[in-house]
Amino acid sequence: MKELVSIVKNNKQLARGIYAMTVTLPEEVPVRGGQFLNISTGNPAHLLKRPFGIMRKEGCDVTFCYQLKGEGTVCLSNAKAGDKLAVTLPLGNGFDIPQSAQKVAVVGGGVGIFPLLSVIESVKGKQYYSYIGFRGAEYACLTDDFKAASKKLTIVTDDGSIGAKTNAVSAFLCEYEEVKPDLIISCGPPVMLRALKAQLKERGISTPCLVSLEERMGCGIGACLVCVCGKSDGTNARVCKDGPVFDINEVEI
Repeated sequence: MKELVSIVKNNKQLARGIYAMTVTLPEEVPVRGGQFLNISTGNPAHLLKRPFGIMRKEGCDVTFCYQLKGEGTVCLSNAKAGDKLAVTLPLGNGFDIPQSAQKVAVVGGGVGIFPLLSVIESVKGKQYYSYIGFRGAEYACLTDDFKAASKKLTIVTDDGSIGAKTNAVSAFLCEYEEVKPDLIISCGPPVMLRALKAQLKERGISTPCLVSLEERMGCGIGACLVCVCGKSDGTNARVCKDGPVFDINEVEI
């Protein structure tokens, strides 16, 4: 983990309320797919850094995506090329993709697709079957990137404006027997992850499944306990420090 001052390289809108920002670091920092960063808003009225999953790293350039949700993200959307933003990275534990896993199912919903893209672009030599879902066509983004990095890509939407009118979990499960993945990785809203966990259990599917949890964070380093979640053994875990990636059966979603 390093605390650095980055320079905004570009900041552009990808879809309705969705932006991608690339910052240039003063030095190269190793990052694993699924790790995140904390970045300042650029506005002294909002002192707390905001956590975002890292989508891509190319040399000293790091790209993350964010959704407009409050004053902090609105401040970020106004950042211009050349602006300086304090950043702390890498944070958390990323996805551990074993060498034995050749076929990997990728199940993502909404802004949860961003850290998943970092995995399939950085961990080479795998066959990725990607299932990504959006609310509608106006929220869809990075589909070309997923297509380029996946053996097969399935896009679905809640309203049927792109692909089938269904969700990413259902789309994946419809093809589970055909794909027979060695590993499942997933990130999305809690309701999606709960559905995935329930359906895997109901169908008796024992394929290992790693999930990245989306939780509100304060410090991002495990000190403030804002992002605590329950574990299946009755103990608690800090999503920022102990996660955000967990075995799906390890945590209560």
